[in-house]
Formats: sequence, C-alpha cells, structure tokens
Amino acid sequence: MAGLVIAPRARLFHGHEWVYASDVKKAFGDPKPGDVISLKDCRDRPLGSAIYNPRSQIVARRFSRRRQELDLDFFIRRIRQAVAHREVLGLADAPCRIVWSESDGIPGLVVDRYGAHLSVQLLTLAMDLRRDLIAQALVEVCAPESIVLRNDAPSRKAEGLDHEIGMLVGDPPGSIEVETNGLRFVVDPADGQKTGLYLDQLQAHAEVAALARGRRVLDCFTNQGGFALACAKAGAADVTAVDLSSSACAATRRNADLNGLDVRVIEDNVFDFLRKASPDYDLIILDPPSFTRNRKSLMDAMRGYKEIHLRSLKLLDKGGLLSTFCCSHHASREQFLGNLGDASVDAKKSLRLVREHAQRADHPVLVTVPETSYLKGFTAEVIASR
Repeated sequence: MAGLVIAPRARLFHGHEWVYASDVKKAFGDPKPGDVISLKDCRDRPLGSAIYNPRSQIVARRFSRRRQELDLDFFIRRIRQAVAHREVLGLADAPCRIVWSESDGIPGLVVDRYGAHLSVQLLTLAMDLRRDLIAQALVEVCAPESIVLRNDAPSRKAEGLDHEIGMLVGDPPGSIEVETNGLRFVVDPADGQKTGLYLDQLQAHAEVAALARGRRVLDCFTNQGGFALACAKAGAADVTAVDLSSSACAATRRNADLNGLDVRVIEDNVFDFLRKASPDYDLIILDPPSFTRNRKSLMDAMRGYKEIHLRSLKLLDKGGLLSTFCCSHHASREQFLGNLGDASVDAKKSLRLVREHAQRADHPVLVTVPETSYLKGFTAEVIASR
C-alpha cells in the first residue's frame, strides 16, 4: 500500500487525525488522490490508514490506527457504531446527525436523519469516490425511504470537488414535517440551508427557552425560527424574529403557524435592525452564520461579533439577557468570550454569565481534534455596574 512518512513532532503523534503537507517527510508507492494510504513514522513503524488528497491543505486524514480498506463492511460497521451512539444518547427518534465525519471515524461523511429520510454530505474526495458503497451501507443500516445528496458545502471546494444536489436513493422527499423539543417544523432535505435544520443548535434552543418565560424576546438571524418558536412555546411575553433572507422569514412564519404560536417576523439586515431598534427587549438572541471560514478573516469576523454584541447590550437594561453564539472553530471559546467582555466594557454594562452552550451531543467532540468542537455560546445577564 502506498503511503506517507510523517515527520517527527507532527500533530499526528499527539492524537490528531489530520496530516498537513508540512507534516510529510516523504511519500512512497505513488499514492493517488482519493486512495487509502498507509502512514508510517521515520523508523518505518505503522501509524494507521488514511485517505489521501494532495489537492487539499489536509493531505491525509487518518481513519484507523491499523491497516484498513474502505470497503462495504467498513462503512456498515462504522455507521452502525455511530447510530448506536445516538441511540444511547436518547436521540434515536429525533431529527439527528447520525454520522459526523472524523468524530465517527469516517472523515468527510456527514449524514442527517429526518424520520425516514437521510441527507448526506460527501466532503472529501475519498468519500465522494465511494458514494455507491456509502449508499449501500446506509440502506443496510437505516433502511431509509430516500437518501438526498447535499454536496453543496463550501468545504468541498478545498478538496477540488464541485457542488451538486441530487438523490442517492429514492425520489426527492419534498417538504416533510418533523418534531423536536415539542415543536413541529417543515423541512425539505433537498432544498434549504444546511440539510433542513440546524441540528447542532437544538439543545441550545431548549436551554435558552427555559429562561424566556415572561420576557420580551428578540431572535436575530432566526433562520427557520428555532429560538423564536422555542421561546414562544416556553411562555415568552412577546417574540420578534429577524432575518435578512425572505425564505427564512417565510419558513419561520410557516413554522409558527404550524405550532399555533404568535411570532412577529421581520425581514431586515440584523446589523441595521439593531442600530435603529428601541430598547423593548429582555432577552436578545444572536445566532449568526459563521462570519469566517478561515483564519485570515478571523479579525474581521471578531469585529462583526463585537458590533452586534455592543448594539444588543445597548438595548438591554439591568436583568436583561443576551444569548450569543459562534459556529466557527477558528474562533476559540476564549476569544469569543473575550469579545463579549470587550463589548460590555464599551457599552458600560456589567455582565454575569448565566449559561454556557455547546453543540448537541449528536455532534460529538474528539478530545485530540479541537476542530470537532466548533459551536460555542454564552447567555449573560446585565447586572448593576460595580
């Protein structure tokens, strides 16, 4: 088997699963893009099996510490293990991410389940080349009515792959109704942001809603109304949802009607809305899309977070709550919390941390791969200045 010799002190020796070009001492056996390769150290000791793509900055991604092929048996075994883990978590009957890339030992494969329908993303060249095997394995393990192919993630470009949306199995499911946190949502796995819902935020929806009773709530970047609906159901006195996307606003209105909830939906740029808004809120939620997809633009992203933090804090009086989220792994927990702290100083408001939020457990974190822990959030209370 062709492979790579890994240079000493590479992150692979500290438990990470990624190999960058700078980590490679030399290649042997003429590995081809998309191949399964072996990894060795400079003393010719095996380090495991990986998928290879020299077009990517991450030239290899280890998926096993022993010699292993990407055959049908491998995919069936790993997918079964991933599904069993979600069953232990009690998420088996909910909309759920049942396979999440490196965290489930299948780098570049993401599978979301919405009832009898699956939505699949193939984010690495090796997985893209093995789509038929993956489809067979998913049919064997999950017996879905349909499998939608959602290959429209920006990360495919880094692997030299084009965007595409289509079907792996069955016919397009169209709009389907799912239930989570006691709320019903209409989703279309083949059309819409991500694969239908922001599954990583479902736990945070419930956590923030638990603080919403009797409060006047402003949900910014509402998408399909996840936070807004959860807060309205929990007994919020008034709920306003804001999003720039007309389709997102329409989805929020539809989902509010489906649940018999009263939510005011406003189509507007959140930055502009916060600039002109009146201080009529007791709980403001900020859940924007990622402001950065690489480290080069991180400082620009932090300026964006600082602006919405500052404008939101100016709208809150003593006792008001701000729930804010960042979904980029390039911004660390400490950077994001520090950004919130800096905004509070500029707003002349003192903040007390009430809750810390993270991605739901169906997006598991590998301790030695920090990139798998990407979603961070904080709910803070404005208190009397000291």
